[in-house]
Amino acid sequence: MSDASLPDSLQLHAWLSAAARQDATAFRSLYDATSPRLYGFALRILARPELAEEALQDAFVAIWHHADSYQRHLAAPMTWMTTIVRNKALDLLRVAGGDDGRAAGLDSDFVDALRDPGPTPAEALALSNEAKALADCMAALEGAHRQAVGLAFFHDLSHSEVAQQMALPIGTVKTWIRRSLERLKTCLQKGGWP
Repeated sequence: MSDASLPDSLQLHAWLSAAARQDATAFRSLYDATSPRLYGFALRILARPELAEEALQDAFVAIWHHADSYQRHLAAPMTWMTTIVRNKALDLLRVAGGDDGRAAGLDSDFVDALRDPGPTPAEALALSNEAKALADCMAALEGAHRQAVGLAFFHDLSHSEVAQQMALPIGTVKTWIRRSLERLKTCLQKGGWP
């Protein structure tokens, strides 16, 4: 499924909210819209269709049961669901291939890169000094530039979706985002972050 055919974050959020209220029709719409992309993601991790299907099924069961825990301000809907699929795929890797996934035919560097030994993303964001530094640097950006970066990176919108939402030419949005990322990098480096 291409990004062009994936519904926007607002629609995905609406379906997730309805699923949290046990709306099976909305959940089916969410599944139909996102499952091809999420299956492809699971397949890249697991390299076996039957395992990818199992990971996807386990993930959607978890999404159904935990849709009420989705927090819009922490992650875009696709990011949240992709994290669930990733975790289910890693669980299957451990079962199918032992602790390191080598028996499943995966390169150990690849498996190590997928492992997340630290806190959950929400916990890391809340506790991270880096997050505070980034927030301080984001606050130094001009308002419209900060909004463009926020929509692109925190709400998982493409440049064209950001341009559409902000009613600006796509070239302007791309320039703003590129310049803002350069400013953020300089600001973070001045603060001692690599």
